[in-house]
Amino acid sequence: MNKNKFLTATFILMLGGLVTKVLGFFIRIIYTRMVGTEAISLYALVTPTYSLLLTIATLSLPIVISKLISENKERSIKILANATLITIFLNILTITIIYFTKDLIASVLHDQRASILIMAMALTFPFVSLSSILKGYFFGKQNMIPNTISNIIEQIIRIILIYLFIPALVNKGITESVIGFILISIATEIASILTFLVFIPKKVNITKNDLKPDLSTTKNILNISIPTVSSRLIGNIGFFFEPIILTNVLLYSGYSMNYILNEYGAYNAYSIALLSMPSFFIQAISSSLLPEISKFYSNKNLKMVKRRLKQALILSFIVGLIFSSSIYIFRDKLLLTLYNTTDGSNYIRILAPFFVLFYLEGPLMSVLQAINKSKTCMYITLIAILAKLIFMTILSLCHIGMYALVIAEIIDIIIVVYLSTKAIKKKI
Repeated sequence: MNKNKFLTATFILMLGGLVTKVLGFFIRIIYTRMVGTEAISLYALVTPTYSLLLTIATLSLPIVISKLISENKERSIKILANATLITIFLNILTITIIYFTKDLIASVLHDQRASILIMAMALTFPFVSLSSILKGYFFGKQNMIPNTISNIIEQIIRIILIYLFIPALVNKGITESVIGFILISIATEIASILTFLVFIPKKVNITKNDLKPDLSTTKNILNISIPTVSSRLIGNIGFFFEPIILTNVLLYSGYSMNYILNEYGAYNAYSIALLSMPSFFIQAISSSLLPEISKFYSNKNLKMVKRRLKQALILSFIVGLIFSSSIYIFRDKLLLTLYNTTDGSNYIRILAPFFVLFYLEGPLMSVLQAINKSKTCMYITLIAILAKLIFMTILSLCHIGMYALVIAEIIDIIIVVYLSTKAIKKKI
């Protein structure tokens, strides 16, 4: 029964992820062709900042809620209520900080247009946060259908709104078209929240005590979320500093800003986007794996923990091998079909063989979080990010252009997989 539930949950998420990813690629194709390379490059420039700030605003609460609810240690509604209060506080704090620092961040990124884009991104945080909390609730209950449906609805609404508003915004300017694309997320997240609320059980008994701030519940949430978010925060800080360091070192080495913007845009928007295409499969496996491992580990059933880990890694490896090989062989055709360009093909040729290992990162990190090793995740991420930034900086001085980032990315992947595997072996 447990095995069926795990496989069913994984299958539902994979199926939903496939539909969502297809719609997502359709959206990317439409948007890319509507706005052009410069707008895509501008969006890619501010994306690391967005990822960093969103991590702070959400505090990795979906993972925490999923883990706590799956272990049945406290009432689900009490966990949701306390998580929502924490999120409200964090969102207010984050948006305030962004408001006063957006111009400084833009100057560091060497593009003043980034200021208004970062502020627009900040406005989406409350909606993304609430949607994430509800997602964590259903993951903890191992009910993956609401998440699947909400993702599909999100993408359909996004397509409609892009067709309705982006063409008019493109005529006004590049910055306006990117702002419009960002703010569309507010409407899609509202749709996601409403979808989740429809699936909340109607007969849930909610008491006043559930809605009151509870020190014990808050402490449990923070004990898990702080190490977890620290790991993600470190990763996003590295992602945040990546374009800043890369831009400044390459400028110092004699490369033009136009070259850096175009090549970094091609690397992120085309090469990495295409290589991470099967990530929805890995996300499905990781999301189903975390509550399962948490439940078995809390019951001290190490046999089932090892079995689920083995199943997840084999499945992830097969998916990674199939997709990496296919993308490597047909990279030019795929880039032309999806983005109407072959920019980034040379980076895919080097990265693809190593991305088989990248697809193992998600399940390995999920297991570490499930067995109460969030701090270990944090240290592994820190080591990998520092190594990546150091190698990227050194190699950027060797006049090999964007290949400095490509090689640093490979080193990052190898370090994460090796250290995660080593840590899990020690624990189970």
